[in-house]
Amino acid sequence: MKRTLRGSISKAKKGSGFLKRMSTKSGQKVIKARRAKGRYRLSV
Repeated sequence: MKRTLRGSISKAKKGSGFLKRMSTKSGQKVIKARRAKGRYRLSV
């Protein structure tokens, strides 16, 4: 039986890594919101 999700870390980082998030205004908003919520992981 195959696993449901097989995520590629390198692909994930490319699209939603910390640096990618911080490079845009809306991405910074995402990080800010996740900090405010108290997320254990802010990004991939």
